[in-house]
Amino acid sequence: MAARTSPTERQRRVGVEVRKMRTSAGISAEKAAGLLGVDRAKISNIETGIRAISPERVRTLARNCDCRDEKYVDALAEMARPGQRGWWDRYRGSLPQGMLDIAELEGHAVRMRAAYSMHVPGLLQTSDHALAVFRVVVPQLPDHEVALRLAHRVERQRVLDGDRPPVFVAIVHEAALRMRFGGREVARGQLEHLLKKSEQDNVTLLVIPFDAGGFPGAGQTVLYAEGHVPQLDTVQLDSSHGPEFLHAETQLAKYRAHLDWMERIALSPSASCELIRSIANDL
Repeated sequence: MAARTSPTERQRRVGVEVRKMRTSAGISAEKAAGLLGVDRAKISNIETGIRAISPERVRTLARNCDCRDEKYVDALAEMARPGQRGWWDRYRGSLPQGMLDIAELEGHAVRMRAAYSMHVPGLLQTSDHALAVFRVVVPQLPDHEVALRLAHRVERQRVLDGDRPPVFVAIVHEAALRMRFGGREVARGQLEHLLKKSEQDNVTLLVIPFDAGGFPGAGQTVLYAEGHVPQLDTVQLDSSHGPEFLHAETQLAKYRAHLDWMERIALSPSASCELIRSIANDL
């Protein structure tokens, strides 16, 4: 298979899992190369995501590594399946790779939990709200790039409305609900949209009120995307330099604990909606 010049986060993740499987079994790169019928350099490229690995070779390596978790091997082989392209590929070369990686992560997630302290979740933003957010970045974006990001955002949101949409639990701090991106009318429209989306069976909206006090990770935006098996879960964090993706077990456990804590102190879904209505009525 040809080498990639810029692997996606999902492709890199396959490589990370291949390396983890190999090293856990104490198999050298040279031995793995012999088992898979490739040269030593290709093993290194596979493990960094630069080269693809076929589902058949994933299974061959798993057998030789004595990996008996069939669900994990099946899920990893599916991740390695060639020809997987999504709608986000249309934006390749036009938008930052990190934005496409987030869309791909959401597109393959079985369940997502997300926590936001100062922003409304991207998957639940109105176009007017998103437009206002894109216009307050430094350096300022040209109009054509704002339009591209808005179009990409709208397409991302469709993941919640498909035939088999993932479960989405959004934990939003009251501070985010009181931000007035775009002014009063845009803010009111955004709050009304949240209430409407919360009626979907696959969407749960939880609000942390000001009086709930402190919690871990305050101020940090976290997306926890569950894969088809727990070993393939991913945490995505926002930063001013682009998204960061984490998947070490200690990191996953840390952010599961963060989100569990935040869910415990959040209002119930019905009480959350009541607070949202109250804030909207005050605008």
